[in-house]
Amino acid sequence: MLILITISTLGVACFDDLDDTIQTSSNSAIGDFIYRGLNYFYLYKSTTPELADDYFTDQNELNSFLDSFENPRETFDFLIAPTDRFSVLVNDYNELENALNGITLSNGMEFGLVYYPNGSTNLFGYVRYVLPNTDAVTKGIQRGMLFNTINGQQLTDTNYLSLISLDSYEIGLATLNDETIVPTGERIELVKQEYTEDPIYIAETLEIEGQKIGYLMYNAFTRDFDTSLNSVFAQFKAEGIADLILDLRYNGGGSVETAVDLSSMITGQFNNQLFANEFWNDDRQNVYANPILFNDKIFTGELINSLNLNKVYILTTNSSASASELVINCLKPYIEVKQLGGPTRGKYQASFLLYDAPAPNFSKSQANPGHNYAMLPLVFKTSNRDGNTDYDDGLFPDIPLNEDYTNLGILGDINEPLLAAAINNLYSFKQPQQRNNIEFKEFSNSKIVSPIYQKMVK
Repeated sequence: MLILITISTLGVACFDDLDDTIQTSSNSAIGDFIYRGLNYFYLYKSTTPELADDYFTDQNELNSFLDSFENPRETFDFLIAPTDRFSVLVNDYNELENALNGITLSNGMEFGLVYYPNGSTNLFGYVRYVLPNTDAVTKGIQRGMLFNTINGQQLTDTNYLSLISLDSYEIGLATLNDETIVPTGERIELVKQEYTEDPIYIAETLEIEGQKIGYLMYNAFTRDFDTSLNSVFAQFKAEGIADLILDLRYNGGGSVETAVDLSSMITGQFNNQLFANEFWNDDRQNVYANPILFNDKIFTGELINSLNLNKVYILTTNSSASASELVINCLKPYIEVKQLGGPTRGKYQASFLLYDAPAPNFSKSQANPGHNYAMLPLVFKTSNRDGNTDYDDGLFPDIPLNEDYTNLGILGDINEPLLAAAINNLYSFKQPQQRNNIEFKEFSNSKIVSPIYQKMVK
């Protein structure tokens, strides 16, 4: 079974034009799949009266209901709960499956989008990091660069998605002068290509005051890279690190199993103890809910390299989501978790990948060949050992610190502001002052174009 935890304020809106999908199945037939899947697995089934098992008297009445919608998107949007920000319908599960394996179209520039100050709907982008061997590297893109236009159009909170979704586009660079975004006139064209992202962006051992600190910037919980992740911890272990700084500031989620593995690599002394609990809808709880346990092996059977730490520093922002939050929330009952940066996104529900196939498996092997629709509806929520869940507003840092767009620093450098804050707290050094204290509001980021934007896979 493929289970995902999703987190995005805009996730439901991130569709291709569903009316343009090439299909032989009718909209009503696809609507029937949507209804069956939500009726069976949806976590918030009880909030939609039409999903009740006895709502329709017979199949004909259900068919008439489904025929009232013009397209699958309308059916899906009607049936999900008004408060559900995270369930997703996709019209191409092939693209989704590639993304789950870390394969997407990318130009290599990963960026955040931020509102202009004073209530403007305009946005500017700031480069968070650049992926190796991509067009962004070739074109000289670097962390900290700012841009405010794409193809000559000012970025806004209404046009941004259509612009950043293009396979190629031209960014207009800018600078930030106090509260003013100033275009420089320089433009850079970037082209996307198929790319497999290694989620282990930085893994190094720092030596401060004679002590060794492991620093891991980890940008996605991608299961196919679990062996590489385990090797990183083998190196940390061999080098005798005394402390670990885990940088999840841009990590929107991924594999539940990898989240458990990572937590077991950090610790190791809690094997087979409760990591998280699952809570499904009333119809599925007794059959499907299983405790998630700390473990000592990755999916290949390879033994986990554990550090047996009693404390970990974790860097977060509002882009830290789902699997990242699962690690933080579920480690807290066992060890000291020192969180620095911004509040996380606030996502504790999981989604099960459903193809148009018979219940209960909804498996790809039995999928209707007449279309490529699939769903990621919320199917269960998680809690840690102490029962902490429903953190809709995110997990809040012990040391609040926003990224300064005029002084982002170099990732992995001990003077980079968030990393420096962790090191300073670790050794009781004086905390550095932020250079830019102007309040900016983050809006979105480049990962939103991915079909698995901020999702967690089990």
